[in-house]
Amino acid sequence: MALAPQNMNGNPAESGGHVDAPELRLFVFGLFFIFGGITSLNDVIIPKLKELFTLNYTQAMLVQFCFFTAYLLIGIPGAKLVKKVGYMRGAVCGLLLMMLGCLLFIPASRNATYGLFLFALFVLASGVVIVQVVANPLISMLGRPQTASSRLTFAQAFNSLGTTIFPIVGSALILGSLASVGADQFSGPALDAYRTAESQAIVNGYLGIAAALAVVAGAVWLFRNRLKGEKHEASSGLAGFDLLKRRRFGFGALCIFLYVGAEVSIGSLIVNYLMQPQVMGLPEQAAGKLIGLYWGGAMVGRFIGSGLMRFVSPNKLLAAVAIGAIALIIVSTSTSGAVSGYSLLAIGLMNAIMFPTIFSLASDQLGPRAADGSGIINIAIFGGAVIPLATGALADATGNLGLAMLLPALCYAVIGGYGYYARPQAV
Repeated sequence: MALAPQNMNGNPAESGGHVDAPELRLFVFGLFFIFGGITSLNDVIIPKLKELFTLNYTQAMLVQFCFFTAYLLIGIPGAKLVKKVGYMRGAVCGLLLMMLGCLLFIPASRNATYGLFLFALFVLASGVVIVQVVANPLISMLGRPQTASSRLTFAQAFNSLGTTIFPIVGSALILGSLASVGADQFSGPALDAYRTAESQAIVNGYLGIAAALAVVAGAVWLFRNRLKGEKHEASSGLAGFDLLKRRRFGFGALCIFLYVGAEVSIGSLIVNYLMQPQVMGLPEQAAGKLIGLYWGGAMVGRFIGSGLMRFVSPNKLLAAVAIGAIALIIVSTSTSGAVSGYSLLAIGLMNAIMFPTIFSLASDQLGPRAADGSGIINIAIFGGAVIPLATGALADATGNLGLAMLLPALCYAVIGGYGYYARPQAV
């Protein structure tokens, strides 16, 4: 099967066109699985680092702040890199940078320094950003334009498969190793030794990931010349920021900012939320394993959403799930026990189709500006740094995790409004 079909003029299809390459779709699905799983591991290491370094919620959320700040700083340079070296070579660069970030957990652990863990996460996230700049427009390109939303939603299901599996395994390996004593019982050299020993579980987990990334990078390198005739349009304006003047795209980028912020805020606080006596009163490792239900709901919802969007307008479905997320937050914060806990976890099902649907609605008709659009969208993922930090600060200020959940609810309200705005006649 031709990997670079000819267009009406007899030239290879440019970026943003239609490339019939089902074997490459499997490769892109694998990328979604990898960066999804790595991102969700933050939800596991946050409670671990919170205990090791005796952090409050705001300080613990610096994990997400440093991780998602990479989207702000690397989004545009990442898009430029991909446009210069191509999708496949760009993916290799991203995978190798992710591997470097994993390896940096070694000096972070040996020095028992929170700041080094944050730096390692930033480097790791920088690689994730580059891989995501490749994956989003590439999966849209690998098939008919009419089914781009459905295809991207299906690809996001593999992202959710990673976010479901990684936290379950990570909880057993990382949270399960928590000692019977806490960091607050040590000081000086003894505290450093305790932190080094207890953080070794984190190091071992990320070393395994580094080895896997090296193998994947090698495999992707073998595909480096498969997209013949790949072309990208030069950016106009300041690195593609002129796209924000398009109201549909600009509003969509804002919604990506809010969606990622809301999703990450809830995921980051699930363990501590479920440990509360008035909710489920679970021990740390048991609460950590339930993170899989949150991300698993997103996985199931994406497979369902992929099918539903063949019959239901994507913008209407987006508005419906945004309202559903708000309703679940209200139920969770106004009840107690299992109802409170599982209603919060069920928000993952509502999150399922949000990112791919917002991305597709915002990027509609970008054509050869797809790489620029993907770069801007990846910058908008910076919401995963800002909203969780603000949610953590609200939790510290009020002493109430339930009240802090109202901030994600406001984010979903704006997303619901975008679902109405992006109706077909608004194109």
